[in-house]
Amino acid sequence: MRRLTFILPLVIFAGFVGATGWYIIEIQRDSQRAPNIINAGEQNKPVPEFDLPPLMDGIPGFATGDFGSQVVMVNVFASWCIPCRAEHPLITRIGEDGIVPVWGINYKNKREEAIAWLEDLGNSYERIGFDLSGRVGIEWGVYGVPETFLVDRNGRIRYKHVGPLTRSDLNETILPMIECLNTTPQVTECLSGS
Repeated sequence: MRRLTFILPLVIFAGFVGATGWYIIEIQRDSQRAPNIINAGEQNKPVPEFDLPPLMDGIPGFATGDFGSQVVMVNVFASWCIPCRAEHPLITRIGEDGIVPVWGINYKNKREEAIAWLEDLGNSYERIGFDLSGRVGIEWGVYGVPETFLVDRNGRIRYKHVGPLTRSDLNETILPMIECLNTTPQVTECLSGS
């Protein structure tokens, strides 16, 4: 009987660890299969109506009316977001290389913490809107951070990436989409290729 009281908790614990591990692996597999799927309606919707103040001096915020003359990448980030830190060197490189203008939405973050984070990690955002309440993020359809959007020259959201960008995301999806949006008058061709 003593053996049973000793072994039973171990068996229960091992079962719990095994089930938790299986669940985590399945979530990762699902996210790798389709991490960035959004419905077709979200891919073609206009940028929502909003007006964000600047996060910091010297870099403007932005509003709905600022879109429409060029393809823009909008990156939603926060200093408290660990995946944002992981993707930030790639976001910085995109901006520094002039691949596309990169605008940031600082999401549910204290101003001084966000500024310190950018001073520490570098900043290539051309514009940064300060969304302390998260209300504008909700209008964009943000579920969490980081999220990245590509907006076409007509001010319409054409692509949404959920989670941190990786080098393969950039090479396989983002760069081809940017090139297509910059060169193709029929944006539907870009969407069918993504």
